[in-house]
Amino acid sequence: MSLSGKSVLITGGGSGLGADMARTFAAAGAHVTIAGRREEPLLRVADQAGCSWVVADITDEASVQNMFATGPFDIVIANAGASSSAPLKRTTLADWNAMMAVNLTGTFLTLREGLNQMPAWGRLIAVASTAALKGYAYVAPYAAAKHGVVGMVKSLALEVARSDVTVNALCPGFLDTEMTDRSVTNIMEKTGKSRDDAIAALAATNPQKRLIQPAEVTAAALWLCAPGSQGINGQAIPIAGGEV
Repeated sequence: MSLSGKSVLITGGGSGLGADMARTFAAAGAHVTIAGRREEPLLRVADQAGCSWVVADITDEASVQNMFATGPFDIVIANAGASSSAPLKRTTLADWNAMMAVNLTGTFLTLREGLNQMPAWGRLIAVASTAALKGYAYVAPYAAAKHGVVGMVKSLALEVARSDVTVNALCPGFLDTEMTDRSVTNIMEKTGKSRDDAIAALAATNPQKRLIQPAEVTAAALWLCAPGSQGINGQAIPIAGGEV
């Protein structure tokens, strides 16, 4: 498909899924801008994809507003996120607030500002997680934040339903990305498992017994931007091999 003439903003574009989306959307002809907190990875991906970049902190309202200064954007993908792991009884308020700030408040600010500047036709996409649709032990704040994202998406979808804007969430299982690498390291440190066994433990949540590839999620995002997708609104779409 061609996205020639469309402008796309992707948060968390300096690594993992965001970087894959940047390269693929740019290859489809879109003008892509990636955003993130660190300049070095943004520069690297921008050079690979031939796209623009902006340093931004999605938890800061003024920074998010500045992120949209080069808009308007037809497609806004709220991809930035973070995860942490601990039993709830050892989760501090600071841990809780950190997960809410980046995964829920950051997505709220990105979608709100994206909608406020969006032309007549537009696509708002939030990258959530299977943790938005079910529970996992030891990640209660993360799961709560991602559940909140899906609730926000469903509510906003009703607000824009009479327009040419749609709002959806993509809910991948464990991805073959840097974020999952950190989870693997955490499992190895806490359980003594080998790297292969730690990866297998995460892959076991997927009935296909594998990690999801970033390109699979990118393909779903492209589909939501393609002709014929206008009826897909307010959905939380699992990309998880049948897990949910």
